[in-house]
Amino acid sequence: MRLGAPIFDTYADPDAWVAAVQRRGYRAAYCPVKPDADATSIRAYAEAAERADIVIAECGAWSNPLSADEGTRRAAIARCQNMLALADAIGARCCVNIAGSRGAKWDGPHAADLTPATFDLIVQTVREIIDAVQPKRTFYTLETMPWMYPDSADSYLELIRAIDRERFAVHLDVVNLICSPQRFFGNAALIQDCVAKLGPQIKSCHAKDIALADRLTVHLDEVRPGLGGLDYRTLLLELNGLDPDLPLMLEHLPTEQEYGEAAGFVRTVAREVGVEL
Repeated sequence: MRLGAPIFDTYADPDAWVAAVQRRGYRAAYCPVKPDADATSIRAYAEAAERADIVIAECGAWSNPLSADEGTRRAAIARCQNMLALADAIGARCCVNIAGSRGAKWDGPHAADLTPATFDLIVQTVREIIDAVQPKRTFYTLETMPWMYPDSADSYLELIRAIDRERFAVHLDVVNLICSPQRFFGNAALIQDCVAKLGPQIKSCHAKDIALADRLTVHLDEVRPGLGGLDYRTLLLELNGLDPDLPLMLEHLPTEQEYGEAAGFVRTVAREVGVEL
């Protein structure tokens, strides 16, 4: 397994980027270029990553390819196709997006999102994205979410079977799956279920934490790793049985200092359970 996080430094070339990643002790990184980068730059960063033994974990295609507005939907599909092509060109392990929402907020809940009709639309949309690009070495993935598909290991398996594309795989964010006190207190079993059912197809993971407040009705908040109730011992041990190059990527923290504190916590737990990051 390889720990990674966003890099706050500005860098003008691949060597400076590599130095910034290595200075923080990371062995995985988010995609270092934008989709409008030229082929020469993309190749230079890919070669620098390979020389430095840095895995490029993912290219984010964050957008709403299920939007009820057809113009927004088509633009989002085009973005997903462009980011998937970038991921393939630079050698990232995956291109990741959420499935999307039928509501006004691209990543928000809507009554139509967990319905058979939306499931079918996800299948159609993911096929369209993958078939247009025909990636050879990366995968298109959907990040697990609390209120849209895939919202469990079982729904992810259903999507894999229905989409039926070799280059569709799994992006695991366990915190996003914790949407009830039952899942919060049972998150070790949730982690084990995801790895047992999806393990070989997991291409990248997000590292976060989650806290359950003691006020009604139910309040679950994302927090920095180490400040919540996610069973990191179980998470690291379970993921460690998968691909040794699997990226575990920190995200959603406001400052570099907090990323350093989060990385320190994850590394401490990793040492305790004998997992190399």
